[in-house]
Amino acid sequence: MINPHLAARRGAALLLLSLSLVGHSRMARAATAPPPAAAFELPTRDGTVKLAALRDKVVLVDFWASWCGPCRQSFPWLATMSERYGKAGLVVVAIDLDKDREAAQAFLREFSPPFTVAFDPAGTSAEAFAVKTMPSSFLVSRAGRVVYSHSGFNSRDTGTLETQIQEELSK
Repeated sequence: MINPHLAARRGAALLLLSLSLVGHSRMARAATAPPPAAAFELPTRDGTVKLAALRDKVVLVDFWASWCGPCRQSFPWLATMSERYGKAGLVVVAIDLDKDREAAQAFLREFSPPFTVAFDPAGTSAEAFAVKTMPSSFLVSRAGRVVYSHSGFNSRDTGTLETQIQEELSK
């Protein structure tokens, strides 16, 4: 005779196992197809930048603000990446989220970045990328998909991000 309580437990265990396997297969599919990067078209210091216009380039999208201490540390590194890999197809787009444009301009005068700086005081692009920490960086493939993301800035992490840039540029 089958114990009904034991049968119910076995049934529940099998259901949980099958749901777990379904979840893993969905994650595996998601890992093979990175999500598309959120579209944006934003003003720059001398025009506009549109992510869709940068297809066939590898784009490092970095969100920053003048009040962000780690952003001050990241800007020289972003400049190095732009200069080192620009000819290979890397485009750095740093999106400022300051509401006070003069604060952003003062920051930019201090650093004179050799890469594209866009302005989004409303923060709609940051919302679309689900930015939670400043700075936050997103590496976008030539096909327009986010292939790597990183929150914050610590010089110990730059090697990993640079390796991701190199790998994406080699494709």
